[in-house]
Amino acid sequence: MTSFFNLLIILFLISPASNATNTLPVVKANQTLMKKLKVIPIGEGQLHDSFRLPARIDLDQQHVARIGTTVTGRIIETEAVLGQEVRKGEKLATLNSTELGLAQSAYLKTSSQVNLKRLVVARAKRLMGSGIIAAADIQERETMLAEAEVDLRTATDQLLAFGMSGSDLARLSKEKKIHSILPITASIQGTIVERQVTVGQVVQPADALFTVANLSHVWVVAELPEQQAGWAHKGDEAEVTIAALPNETLHGKLIYVADMVDPNTRTVTVRMELPNPHRNLKPHMLANLLIRKQGVQELILPDSAVIRDKDTDLVFVEIGSDEFELRLVKLGALNVNSRPILDGLKSGEKVVVEGGFHLNSERHRKELE
Repeated sequence: MTSFFNLLIILFLISPASNATNTLPVVKANQTLMKKLKVIPIGEGQLHDSFRLPARIDLDQQHVARIGTTVTGRIIETEAVLGQEVRKGEKLATLNSTELGLAQSAYLKTSSQVNLKRLVVARAKRLMGSGIIAAADIQERETMLAEAEVDLRTATDQLLAFGMSGSDLARLSKEKKIHSILPITASIQGTIVERQVTVGQVVQPADALFTVANLSHVWVVAELPEQQAGWAHKGDEAEVTIAALPNETLHGKLIYVADMVDPNTRTVTVRMELPNPHRNLKPHMLANLLIRKQGVQELILPDSAVIRDKDTDLVFVEIGSDEFELRLVKLGALNVNSRPILDGLKSGEKVVVEGGFHLNSERHRKELE
């Protein structure tokens, strides 16, 4: 019986101390400790949701031209080299094409036929005026002229498609000489970034001989996982960091979010445009793309104010000129350096954002005493 009463006494003595540990204490700071603290009032702010993706620098495809030939032939001369700056219309290579020669020959023959049939029609009209031939003969000759003119237009269109200009056709008609040499020229101003041609090579219209790109602007391209396909939208703010330029962070907005998922990678392509006046950004460089989205106004707390104790978040709240209450709070996910306040704090309350560690150490010291 004596042992039972002794146990009750022990439990009675222990229980107040146990209850004390469940209450959050108030810490009184001395002048030295106050100098180490920074206290700010809680207010509303706008957090940014963000998503980081591996990315790459790519050519701006709106300012890229893949240049080839319009006719089959053999390269007899090349003038452009990789990395060369070229102007629009500048000659890059020279082609010798028997196909072009045959097309010019067909044009000259058809042109001669048209001129001849025009003379025949004019002569027939004079004879009809004298009553020598009938109107039906005139119609027959005019029909033959119309067919020849159709053939001439077809031959003309073919030469224009092969790259000959109107002045080239005029010279051909005047000189009646076949020129099977055709220059391959740049269609835009820029830098030659690819060259797939050598002297003596036989090329066809499907071959890309040169790639010319304007490098003053480049794209940053990334692949967004299918699960987050609805997360990014055109116009979202974005930041780019590049491994080759470690001290630079480039800012911009998304200019494109694909409407379809790639069936092979199960991703959605997103794209950002960057100016590149100094050519520091080179296609195929590796990068990281951070997409930011504006959030709503809500109470936020600097992450530096949070004291972690096991699985709980605590902050010191000022309740007097030198008194601070340790309070349990419920916070949202970390976003950059701030966290949204879900419960435990009200707007305007003052919290310790620097020096909380020293206050917590003082609290432990008082508890040990």
